[in-house]
Amino acid sequence: MAPKFKDGDVVATISGKWISWAHTGAAYAAFLGALIVGIGLHYKKIVQNEFYGYPDEWFPSVSATIGDRYPERSVFMVFIAITSGPRFALVGLWYILTRKSNSTLPKFVAGVGIFRTLTCGGWTYVTSTDDHHWHDIFMISYLVATVPWTLGCLALSPRNPTAVKYRKIFAGGFFATLVPLTYFFLQHKVHRVAGAYTTYALFEWLTVLLDVGFDTVTVLDFASLEIVIKDVRGLSRGNTQTVAESVLEKQKDKEVGNVFSGAFSWSAAIDAAADVYNGFVFWSMLTSLALLIWYFPLWYMGLCGYEIAILVTISPFLLGIKPLRFLTVRRVRLCHLLSLVGLLSFLTKTPESRLFTTAFGVGMSALSWSATFYGERSQPQRLEARISAFILGLLASSIAKFAFWTNNPIWPIMHGPNGGWNKVGLALAVLAVLRSTRGTASSGADMPAPGSSKGSRTLAALGLAGLFFALHTLLSDSSTMISWVWEGYPVRGPLAVPHGAYTLLAMGLGLVIGLFYPTFTRSWTFFGAGSIGAAVLTIYSHWTGYYGALVLTVYIMALSPVLISSAARFPPGSTFGLAFLVYNLALLAHVWTVAYAFVPGGPLLRERTDIVMTVMMLLIGCGVFGASSQKVSPSSAKYRAKLGSISPAARKQRSYYLYILLGLELLATSVAYLRFPSYDYTPYHAEDKVITAGIWTIHFSVDNDMWSSEHRMRDVIKELELDVFGLLESDTQRILMGNRDVTQFLAEDLGMYVDYGPGPNKHTWGAALLSKFPIVNSTHHLLPSPVGELAPAIHATLDCYGSLIDVFVFHSGQEEDPEDRRLQSEYLAKLMRESPRPSILLSYLVTKPKEGNYNTYVGEKSGMRDIDSSDWDRWCEYILYKGIRRIGYARVSRSTITDTEIQAGKFLVGAPEGTDDQISEDQVPIGQRWPALFRGQGVRDHRYHVFEEPRYYA
Repeated sequence: MAPKFKDGDVVATISGKWISWAHTGAAYAAFLGALIVGIGLHYKKIVQNEFYGYPDEWFPSVSATIGDRYPERSVFMVFIAITSGPRFALVGLWYILTRKSNSTLPKFVAGVGIFRTLTCGGWTYVTSTDDHHWHDIFMISYLVATVPWTLGCLALSPRNPTAVKYRKIFAGGFFATLVPLTYFFLQHKVHRVAGAYTTYALFEWLTVLLDVGFDTVTVLDFASLEIVIKDVRGLSRGNTQTVAESVLEKQKDKEVGNVFSGAFSWSAAIDAAADVYNGFVFWSMLTSLALLIWYFPLWYMGLCGYEIAILVTISPFLLGIKPLRFLTVRRVRLCHLLSLVGLLSFLTKTPESRLFTTAFGVGMSALSWSATFYGERSQPQRLEARISAFILGLLASSIAKFAFWTNNPIWPIMHGPNGGWNKVGLALAVLAVLRSTRGTASSGADMPAPGSSKGSRTLAALGLAGLFFALHTLLSDSSTMISWVWEGYPVRGPLAVPHGAYTLLAMGLGLVIGLFYPTFTRSWTFFGAGSIGAAVLTIYSHWTGYYGALVLTVYIMALSPVLISSAARFPPGSTFGLAFLVYNLALLAHVWTVAYAFVPGGPLLRERTDIVMTVMMLLIGCGVFGASSQKVSPSSAKYRAKLGSISPAARKQRSYYLYILLGLELLATSVAYLRFPSYDYTPYHAEDKVITAGIWTIHFSVDNDMWSSEHRMRDVIKELELDVFGLLESDTQRILMGNRDVTQFLAEDLGMYVDYGPGPNKHTWGAALLSKFPIVNSTHHLLPSPVGELAPAIHATLDCYGSLIDVFVFHSGQEEDPEDRRLQSEYLAKLMRESPRPSILLSYLVTKPKEGNYNTYVGEKSGMRDIDSSDWDRWCEYILYKGIRRIGYARVSRSTITDTEIQAGKFLVGAPEGTDDQISEDQVPIGQRWPALFRGQGVRDHRYHVFEEPRYYA
């Protein structure tokens, strides 16, 4: 349709800046209006939280202000609805102002702006009371979208120095505020510090003001626009450069120009995603192999022969046979497809067949990736893409474990009943292989890599071995190094959630450094920083140790592209084959530090994680030394010729991997938010002041049929109504057990506080404590063990209905070392005797009732009483107590979850010790009774046994 008015004829004009002002005014009116009304009408109610009220807390949070109370909720909703109109107009004007014919970034930012506006409506109109789950989804989506919106607006800002300055101020203030915001929230939720929530609320309000203020800066840009519509300065016609474009023009001959210039290609992005998923599959299978192998010596109580399966990773040695190497590189797609047999192992019936199937898949995957790296060596850009995919695959695997409570959803120990996504994972893997393996640069021919051919293949292999070991043992789970530095309550260091996201962010940062600064990465200065980080992690605990872990994380990830590309320059049989062989030796050394009592030569590495870490860094140092003699400068003529010979989409390919990296990090941040614990836990029978406590030896959370057992454990623990329970044989934060943490799922699903116990660097088989009651203090002990395995103990003080009660969780040494067990009994007896509070021991003692060390644990030396001295049918698990009334005792069969039953006791807080006289159930108040569910045949093969019925005491 022709325009109604001639060019220049204006019926009415509205300056674009009024859109910005309208948006700002309505948004501030929504928040501040609700705040004023809330303070005026419900001040003491909206400053009240789950722990404190006025005057300890004196300023309300945003959520409390705009929440469910009338009329402040209505005030907020009315004005936020009014805000939506100017908001959509603001996003539209920004797109008109910044759009360019050769760039997709303005469209992307506009899409994010619309999405962000819609999600704002989501968390506004669906409150946490209406639907807590969807409220959180909308809220985290809004917060995540804020990152690309802010960065995108900064990149697209027209060259208006004043606007750019204020955007930087508001954006910097917003992101900087998130640090104290998180800190004071943790002070409130974890440490329950009075007044911390008020400080958190002040920072929360500041983030709101800064968030709205960032968009208010568009006033300075929209002043050049008039609506109906006449562009008086020509900004929307593409005549003005943005800040990002001016930078790119200056950098067009540099690497950053090639990364962020040019049009976006969905085809290339899908290729990159498929590549990364292939890397995810490799790391998923590799990290599961040792876990499957561990099942067999666990049941045989010693080496059994199945351990030989670990050697499948040395399959790259086969690439030393030239015809086979040619065939593998040329038919790498077939090799990758064959490796997916490992993902089918969850369909097999027996543990043995599952191990063999997975081992075949791991062997083929190691062979395939080695051939892939070697086949791409002549094209540095393509080789970098494969390496990026390989390392991002590890990051994706770690994030998947972060989202699935440290279990990878496509592991062979997972299936539908315990939360596995095996079928989905397999289908995606087939599509990813078909998409990403459409040929290599060399197609099988021995085409040399550009640059100097100097260097040692042995040094390259050793460096690669150290790298693979570091990636696997430290970075295959975001909580592994956190468990290294954990020392109990009060919290003085990072928590698995949310701080596991810090590890994942550090991994991403390290990869970016490795891609953009390879010269610095291979320097000895950077190696020194990484070595210091390793030393700090090994020696120190709490935040200090974790800071070292973050430095080491950045270093390992940054070094990955350098060491892998260095190794790819040599024949793969003598580099990748040798690398995996040495990696296996390091893996065994890592296991020997704790399994020394069951393996030949074990005492040589007993409790010597420091030696293993030193060897790891020395191996990496060998790789750095080798790589320093074969530098390939991106500015060299030969390299630039190679780069210039490929398509524009390939030249831009690095950006797609960086987009995937950004997406993965946003996903990690979202998971951390969604998994953040509520800390509002309630005991099962609080009205009766009952504590139901239990002890269970869980065999590292792999059941008798080699399935992950957390879900089955959760069900019986919940049905037995355990308020406090100890777990033994629970330290799974090693390569051998999959770098897992069974306590995370149980604690979050059951709503409990958790103390992981002595970490993997303390060389025990593990002891953990979970409690519905707040853990006021906990101390970890390693009991005397001059000969045999280390005996861990946790001494925790719980706040139970306002009374402080000590709980001990303890695992004694093995039967073969009587002197160890004697010393341990004396140590623990002294520890319990010195406690001035009512106490409960949940333990594994390795003794017969009323014989030997039993008389040290029970009696005058310890001050403790046996929960039922007439129960003669015990050898390992015992519950002892003092200063508290025991009212019940039960033994519940394990089904096929583990090899040990659950023992549980009921205690009444605030009552003195009773007698040993047994009473019938009809004499016991209903709230103090054992669940009837486990009587007779019970449920799912869990039933009261030995006594057939639970016992009650006067």
